[in-house]
Amino acid sequence: MATLLLQLQRVIRSESVNLISTLPHSSSYSSSRSFSKSSPYVVKVGIPEFLNGIGSGVESHVAKLDSEIGDFQKLLVTRTLKLKKLGIPCKHRKLILKHAHKYRLGLWRPRAEQVKA
Repeated sequence: MATLLLQLQRVIRSESVNLISTLPHSSSYSSSRSFSKSSPYVVKVGIPEFLNGIGSGVESHVAKLDSEIGDFQKLLVTRTLKLKKLGIPCKHRKLILKHAHKYRLGLWRPRAEQVKA
C-alpha cells in the first residue's frame, strides 16, 4: 500500500497524464465483474411498495397515504407537516422522510419480496 502511494506521489509530482500505466497490475484493481443474479429490487415503485420496503410498521399507513397523496412522486416531496396532519406518528414520519430522501438521491430502493417455493 505504501509503495502504491509513493508511486502515485511521484506521478503527480512529475505531472504525468497517463496515470493508469504507472499503477501495478493486480487482480484487486480489475473493474470487470460478472453477476449472475438479477436485481433483487422492485422495478416499479409505488406508495405501497415503498412503505413495505421501509418496514418497521410504516406499512400500516399505506391506505391513508395512497388515498390522500395518491402519487409516489408527490410522496417523495411531501413535507413533515403534511404527514403530521394526516396523523402519522413521529417515528414513522422520520422513517418515511429519511427513505424518501435516500430514494431521491439513488442511495436506497425497496427490495422485492422473496418468493418462497
